[in-house]
Amino acid sequence: MAEKGIDLTKYTESLANSREAGRPPILATVGEDGTPDIGAKGSIFVYDKDHLAYLERTRGQHLANVQKNKKVAVYFQNPQAPTPMVRFFGEVELHESGDKREDIRNRTIPAEVAADRDNKGVGVLIRVDKINERGTVYER
Repeated sequence: MAEKGIDLTKYTESLANSREAGRPPILATVGEDGTPDIGAKGSIFVYDKDHLAYLERTRGQHLANVQKNKKVAVYFQNPQAPTPMVRFFGEVELHESGDKREDIRNRTIPAEVAADRDNKGVGVLIRVDKINERGTVYER
């Protein structure tokens, strides 16, 4: 049975330290033809109680996928983290310019911002609708 209510703030510390711990979150997207794609996104962080965010600096397959299909999943696992394993499910909102994009970029870890040398990264906001934390499910 799922529990009602989502508050992502309890995952802030786990995600903030994930890249340095060598355990970046994994993003799963689906292409227009239904082909899944996964990859590490070291800049995923808790944006607020309802959203995760990251700077999509590679502008590659994940961006192409979410432009067509907004649904994503994020998987995080680190046995040393306060929350050792969690899956997030939601929908993305893309910000190629504007205040929201700048806010996401400004809150992104410095190593990821530095890798976005041309400052062309897209701010991705993920509204989380469901969380599975080691078998306990939370829904909006």
